[in-house]
Amino acid sequence: MDYHIGQKISGHITGIKPYGAFVVLDDHVQGLIHISECKTGVVRALKNELKIGQKVVVTVLDIEQYNNKISLSLRQDDIMLKQGLHKKNTSLRKHFWTNNVLNYGFDPIASLRDEWVTEALNRIGR
Repeated sequence: MDYHIGQKISGHITGIKPYGAFVVLDDHVQGLIHISECKTGVVRALKNELKIGQKVVVTVLDIEQYNNKISLSLRQDDIMLKQGLHKKNTSLRKHFWTNNVLNYGFDPIASLRDEWVTEALNRIGR
């Protein structure tokens, strides 16, 4: 995948659901603009804000490495202009469910489960 967080990409809307709008970025990649990222303020009905086929310029908010889902935003420019930020937004995030290379994730936490259960049982007097 040739996209990175903070990148601005043009695409067009291919579908609208109550929770967000789907945007085609290229022939093989599609992303989602969550309803909360469509504009600054309250959005009651997304179909009143966006139309299928509409061209949009979006900012990549998040790329989930596990399943290659891309979260997009239409309102990042609004937020940065209101805050007077003209540099890269450092609040943008990259989401990892697990990282097998560094051994982060659910397995190391599971290895502590027996210790936590024993401690919890001791606290309640069993």
